[in-house]
Amino acid sequence: MKVLVIQNRMGIGDMVIFLPYIEAISKYYSTRVSLLVKENTKCLEYLSNNPNIDNIIILDRDDKKKIGKHYGLKGIFNLALEIKKHNFDKIFIFNSSFRYKVVAKLAKIKNVYQYKLFSKKNQNIIETAKTFLKKSLNVEVDSNPTISLNSEIVKNAKKKFEILDDEINIVLGVGGSGPTKRVAPEKFIQLMKLCSNKFKCKFFIAAGSNEKEEKIVNTILNSEHKDKCITLNKLRISETLPIIKNCNISICNDTSFSHLSAALGVETIVLMTDTPLLYGSYSPRMHPILPDGEKIVTHDTLGKDKINPEKIFNKVKNILNLN
Repeated sequence: MKVLVIQNRMGIGDMVIFLPYIEAISKYYSTRVSLLVKENTKCLEYLSNNPNIDNIIILDRDDKKKIGKHYGLKGIFNLALEIKKHNFDKIFIFNSSFRYKVVAKLAKIKNVYQYKLFSKKNQNIIETAKTFLKKSLNVEVDSNPTISLNSEIVKNAKKKFEILDDEINIVLGVGGSGPTKRVAPEKFIQLMKLCSNKFKCKFFIAAGSNEKEEKIVNTILNSEHKDKCITLNKLRISETLPIIKNCNISICNDTSFSHLSAALGVETIVLMTDTPLLYGSYSPRMHPILPDGEKIVTHDTLGKDKINPEKIFNKVKNILNLN
């Protein structure tokens, strides 16, 4: 039995969200499944050792730049030919596009399971996936992604980065995919001061390596807390994961690190500023913080300036039982 799963959403966060559904398919058929995903999901960095996943095929298609061997009409045939080589028996398409229906047909895959065609508008990313597997396989799936790491790798990271048990080790995910998701570094500095005044702690600063996020990191490093900080933005994702796993708590903007840390089993406070709340609350290890005065968040809430460090600090104390 050879099974392919197509998950064509962009980014690490969406990929992590889909893990329980992909793994449910693997367990249902008692076989490892192959994935077709976009390169920017960075799957190889955190799924290469997943026991439920076999082969990872990268979708080479950029609709904005109109390039890639899988782009356009020619790309449909290229993708179908590439998939056909694997002789898949079944395909699960977490997408409503007719394009992938055609690809599956051209690849001569007999059993095709797909979202309802042309129904992408207003899809709830989690509920749609749950309904899809309930209808296709009659299985119930909890929205609780997990990423497992080799215990020896975690142990080595603890030693290398001098992560001590008598300190509160805190991940700060200060980056974000857009400016409306990135809370000002000054608010993180205020939070660091509140934490430092209350308990002995160390901060692991997680961000991307682009110029804007490096500027945020440098602002934090130029604060009074510099000696308590270790930066992770020059490391590969695979190198950051065992470090995060060793931490007591993670405090992140709505960014890839919030999804990764929660999936690693770390209690994660998610600062929700401009994204639907479900992206910061789908996991039982996620604890969303909303902007002051807001009862719900969605696109265009634009609430990053109303994130309250005191509210975050109180949540930290509550989660870690440090009151």
